[in-house]
Amino acid sequence: MKFTLSWLKDHLTTDASLDDLVDGLTRIGLEVEGVHNPGEALQAFRVARILSAERHPQADKLQVLSVDAGDGPMQVVCGAPNARAGLVGVFGAPGAYVPGLDVTLKVAAIRGVESNGMMCSARELEIGEGHDGIIELPEDAPVGTPYPDYAGLNDPVIDVSITPNRQDCMGVHGIARDLAAAGLGTLVPPTVPAIDAQGPGPDVAIEDAAGCPAFYAQAVTGLTNGEAPDWMRQRLTAIGQKPISTLVDITNYMTVDLGRPLHVYDRAKLTGGLVARSARDGETIEALNGKTYTLREGMTVIADEAGVHDIGGIMGGEHSSVTAETTDVVIECAYFAPDAIARTGQALTLTSDARQRFERGVDPAFLDDGLAIATFLVQHYCGGTASGVTRAGEPPVAPRTIGYDPARAETLGGLAVAPERQRDILERLGFTVDGDWTVTVPTWRRDIDGPADLVEEVIRIEGIDKVAPVALPRMPGVARPTATPEQKLERRVRRAAAARGLDEAVTWSFLPDAQAAPFGGGTWSLANPISEDLKVMRPSLLPGLLSASARNLKRGIATVRLFEIGRRYLADGEHPTVGVVLAGHARERGWRGGKAADFDAYDAKAEALALLAAAGAPVDNLQVMGEAGDAWHPGQSGTLRLGPKTVLARFGMLHPSLLKAFDLDGAVAAVEVYLDALPAKRVSGFMRPAFAPPALQSVRRDFAFLVPQGVSADALVRAVRSADKAAITGARVFDVFTGAGVEDGFKSVAVEAVLQPADKSFTDEALKAIADKIVAAAAKQGAVLRS
Repeated sequence: MKFTLSWLKDHLTTDASLDDLVDGLTRIGLEVEGVHNPGEALQAFRVARILSAERHPQADKLQVLSVDAGDGPMQVVCGAPNARAGLVGVFGAPGAYVPGLDVTLKVAAIRGVESNGMMCSARELEIGEGHDGIIELPEDAPVGTPYPDYAGLNDPVIDVSITPNRQDCMGVHGIARDLAAAGLGTLVPPTVPAIDAQGPGPDVAIEDAAGCPAFYAQAVTGLTNGEAPDWMRQRLTAIGQKPISTLVDITNYMTVDLGRPLHVYDRAKLTGGLVARSARDGETIEALNGKTYTLREGMTVIADEAGVHDIGGIMGGEHSSVTAETTDVVIECAYFAPDAIARTGQALTLTSDARQRFERGVDPAFLDDGLAIATFLVQHYCGGTASGVTRAGEPPVAPRTIGYDPARAETLGGLAVAPERQRDILERLGFTVDGDWTVTVPTWRRDIDGPADLVEEVIRIEGIDKVAPVALPRMPGVARPTATPEQKLERRVRRAAAARGLDEAVTWSFLPDAQAAPFGGGTWSLANPISEDLKVMRPSLLPGLLSASARNLKRGIATVRLFEIGRRYLADGEHPTVGVVLAGHARERGWRGGKAADFDAYDAKAEALALLAAAGAPVDNLQVMGEAGDAWHPGQSGTLRLGPKTVLARFGMLHPSLLKAFDLDGAVAAVEVYLDALPAKRVSGFMRPAFAPPALQSVRRDFAFLVPQGVSADALVRAVRSADKAAITGARVFDVFTGAGVEDGFKSVAVEAVLQPADKSFTDEALKAIADKIVAAAAKQGAVLRS
């Protein structure tokens, strides 16, 4: 659930800082998902006055404006129909990023006339839907002031994750109550106005008491439904809701503010009275989301004589929705049974803010007060005359009591809390505590069922961090974990290598001098070796694997895929390493595959990347650089590095002279992965991170570039990936071509880019902007888009 800081302070009198409030929320069990300030992105935009507006010499629909944003006149070309001399609006200077257009402004010539920035519309700044013209501000708006400061957009938005049992915190008031109980301020009780009611209330009744135990309603006539006040629209916009009209915005505001969903019907569209009843099989309703739903018996609906107007507690219908022409309304304030709401929502696969609250359980005692507050807001901002209140049914408000022993806070919760402190905590949370510790549960706490729940309330407010950690006793015969992080790493890599079809080998750690020489020579020598063939400690795992490969090939094995996890011995000590050797045929001949094929450098690179990924290396950030060394084939080998100095692996084809020394025929690919060069990772537990797939489908785009022969495909792919790190989540080469149609000294490299939208799907303009960034990034590598 999202709300702004100023919104919270309507319900909580506090001097606590934003950081203290955020820490406090998480500490008492209301985990904060994030905090952001929507005004930060608009700090570059300022209040500006148009000094003059002249017709563009080359375009009828454009004007050349002289704009003062506090630093003197600036020339701006503008196409807005409402741009005129004297208008005060919002100006973005060159260098400002326009979120609605996804562009950064710069000085540009428009039809031959220089333009230094732009005057902006509401949609371009993503603060509204208006795009018919630029924003118009009052004439007395202070020129030169940053627009977020003037418009009150610098209001941090707090996003809190509410667990299903905390229905009381599905409104800002409930969150403020918890913070006040934790000592971070004083709770401000909601003001319940007295409504001057005239005449009888609307006709409402209940036929489905199991699904809707209570149905209250009040009518307002002679109102004007316009635009909600700025403060309300700004708050709804800040939390991601689209302002619609005063009546609709009031119901949405009440849902978030007090956790009290309501619904407003256009009275002129109703036929007779409203009744809460069970739906009839086959009845349909066009909901406010534009979709039509087929209902079945057992689903609670609000209907009149003509048909269904509301899927009770979930979503209203389009037929009786309010519009700008609405003058008479019926305000519904009902209590719906949580289980019935959950079953209906699941059956229809329909969710809404109202459903989220009703299926958890709203406060059944807040019907009269909630209706009075809503009616007051409607009258205050829309005018009109209120009728009396009609009450059908009875909400489940019977008091629930629990016998409680304050000693249980220590015996069950592990924290000794003074009884008077416990009483104070419970009373701050809305519980009533008698002298004999009989606790009356408030109506808004449906989740409280017994003494253990009261202990939980006391401990979370007092501070669960104060509970001393106590280890469970270890049962006899249960082994203690002894594996080190290095051993766990080797186990992961060993499993990954075996899963890829590699066979593990264990070779000698001692080598003859001749085999160690191509890999830099042996640094550690034995003073008294068993033989000259076991004289020096190996500087690489590859010699032992090559010897083993040669023995297998000579015995008729067609394909050898060996790996070993062991130690290299260099001048500065032991180094844990993974060695891989691929020899023989990568693929046997066959009716689909044609001739047998040998391993190549790309096979080695694939193994290196797979093993690095299993080890936890950031493979997407690795760079392919340089030759692997003297033992490797020039032009067919390389290193995988994290930065220019940190070499994580060497891969590629081995030098023919080295293969000859080991009596190997044909090409041999190899890999060495240096486990001790991997960046250290902090291990926080045994669980894997939760799988969180993106909400929107990715988009794939192909680009074919003409690239100089000297530019590596890896450099091109990294350039493409970094063109827009927020949108581009992957890039890979899928084709390389030289020949007819490609100039000498060039190659055609085709790259597939994966674009992942975040909170909304890409528009055609956004996709084109990303494509332009990709082409520009590739151009820095000397690549041009192939026509």
